[in-house]
Amino acid sequence: MKYEGSCLCGEITFEIIGEFESFFLCHCERCRKDTGSAHAANLFSSSARLIWLSGKDKAKVFDFKSEGHIKSFCSNCGSALPNMQMDGGLLVVPAGSLDSDVQIKPQGHIYWGNKANWDDALALQRH
Repeated sequence: MKYEGSCLCGEITFEIIGEFESFFLCHCERCRKDTGSAHAANLFSSSARLIWLSGKDKAKVFDFKSEGHIKSFCSNCGSALPNMQMDGGLLVVPAGSLDSDVQIKPQGHIYWGNKANWDDALALQRH
């Protein structure tokens, strides 16, 4: 399978070749902080390849205190980008960075015990 993705400003484009093994919504404090939202939505693969098509030099990596909480982002617009973790053994792809549809659905919420106090199961209201 081939997936395409990009940052918000379009300076960075990439492809993912392969399949995702898992998809989790993470509510940990660090994911909430680096997304500015209730949770991160990340796809994971131990076999897919990341190919930078344009703007790789604009992609920056932040490793929180070298503890393994890694965030890649566009230095121009700040959009979240894919990154390699675990010494290159794990590709982590922010789901929102993909321009292609994915067939895999989120498999669960992780670090639910750390969720924000305002993050409750609200009834969906369309505005």
